[in-house]
Amino acid sequence: MTTIGWTQMKLKSVGIELTDAEVKQTLLDFNFDDKQIEGAITALSGGWKMKLALARAVFEKPDILLLDEPTNHLDVVNVKWLEDYLINSPCTSIIISHDSRFLDDVVQHVIHYERFKLKRYRGKLSEFVKRVPSAKSYYELSASDMEFKFPEPGFLEGVKTKAKAIVRVTNMSFQYPGTDKPQIQDITFQCSLGSRIAVIGPNGAGKSTLVNVLTGELIPTGGDVYQHENIRIAYIKQHAFAHIDHHLDLTPSEYIQWRFQTGEDRETMDRANKIVTDEDEKAMDKIYRIEGSQRRVIGVHSRRKFKNSYEYECSFALGDNVGLKNERWTPMMTADNAWIPRTELIASHQKMVADVDQKEALASGQFRPLVRKEIEQHCANFGIDTELVSHSRMRGLSGGQRVKVVLAACSWQRPHLIVLDEPTNYLDRDSLGALSKAIKAFEGGVIIITHSAEFTKDLTEEVWAVTNGRMAASGHNWVQGQGAGPRLKGDEDEEEKFDAMGNKIESTKKKAKLTSAELRKKKKDRMARRKRGEEVFSDEDD
Repeated sequence: MTTIGWTQMKLKSVGIELTDAEVKQTLLDFNFDDKQIEGAITALSGGWKMKLALARAVFEKPDILLLDEPTNHLDVVNVKWLEDYLINSPCTSIIISHDSRFLDDVVQHVIHYERFKLKRYRGKLSEFVKRVPSAKSYYELSASDMEFKFPEPGFLEGVKTKAKAIVRVTNMSFQYPGTDKPQIQDITFQCSLGSRIAVIGPNGAGKSTLVNVLTGELIPTGGDVYQHENIRIAYIKQHAFAHIDHHLDLTPSEYIQWRFQTGEDRETMDRANKIVTDEDEKAMDKIYRIEGSQRRVIGVHSRRKFKNSYEYECSFALGDNVGLKNERWTPMMTADNAWIPRTELIASHQKMVADVDQKEALASGQFRPLVRKEIEQHCANFGIDTELVSHSRMRGLSGGQRVKVVLAACSWQRPHLIVLDEPTNYLDRDSLGALSKAIKAFEGGVIIITHSAEFTKDLTEEVWAVTNGRMAASGHNWVQGQGAGPRLKGDEDEEEKFDAMGNKIESTKKKAKLTSAELRKKKKDRMARRKRGEEVFSDEDD
């Protein structure tokens, strides 16, 4: 349905009859262009959909305009437009918003709701905070008393500093099928464990599309995308409730158990980078010559270290009369499995390889027992009461509590990189302050798509400015190799691991080999102890 068609349908449903020309002129006044007006409404970004909702309200010529978080999804230019509209509008506006700067520019009175009572204060938000110091967190994020804590991301093989790239994208582009030009093009960037990145840009510029490609929601149509084989990425979507909308009859504990009970994240199973397409199937027809026979890979099961990369255990179908009319492929026995290097296998079986990589990444993430006590402790790091976690269905939780559940669930697998799409849209002021402090303390990388300079000004060092499908990065410190800086702890310092029942897994570590000088010193100490009459055992290490 077109934008103008949808608008006419909504207006007729409330008894408003206008010509297409009248509707179009109003939408033009709201800075929509002809392509957006006549195009599909599904093609509008979140910001433009919000602006369309505001335009629809104006058509009704209300005496009182009720606005619930009107700046959500709006870029800086459109927020300024909304401010000007409300200041000059003849109707009364009642606004619920967490955007302190917007409120300070627009409101003339503040109605404070506290302890089931309403009290009105004359003046702007800043004047209200002076009169009610306990409400300082409404105006300054740093004043929040709430605390969140993200889990430690854990060890990544081969990553010895926070500067080393764990994601690298080169000349990447993406174009939706049926569109006349790419939504994003010629994108180059990299992320590390030390990254703190703000993604900014006007509505419809391609910010969410860029991040969807990064997280695997979409497959790029061009360019190269590298991710560390063991990386774990948490993605909190722009519409955060989309994560739990189909599970409202479960408790938070039951939802986390359902989501991760297979050892994988069920919420990511329908991502584009996991769905096998016709092109993938065609590539998987590649024939490998192994031990004098022609084979096709039909399964990828495990991996092991091979030189500076990995090789993968594959099962096969054996080809007979290949290339002839009576060509036949017969599945082979498990005993016939063979190992193929990653560089050879990735071109034909990329998604199978990625599936094994993800399972290994989860295994390397210190497997967490999906038991009630562990889930309650994890959720407590996001301010969720134990009683709510195990005994309250999510349908009965407030919006703020549901968002905390989403944050807890998305970070369950100890991610190395957290991607937040418009977090200021779904978090209140106290929660935003808590999230800000949690990001500062987090040991992994963070990417934030936002229009809120207030939220990112003290958090991010790097900025990706997206305009018309292209990106300009600033403030970055991209390096080749490990880069400078302090070394991270090695795998010998990894956190404790547990099995599915919560039992500690004792690691089998090789003892460090002593140097010649250390061996001589140890022998000398042993001889001195024997001379003093102390008991010395013959099986002591040399």
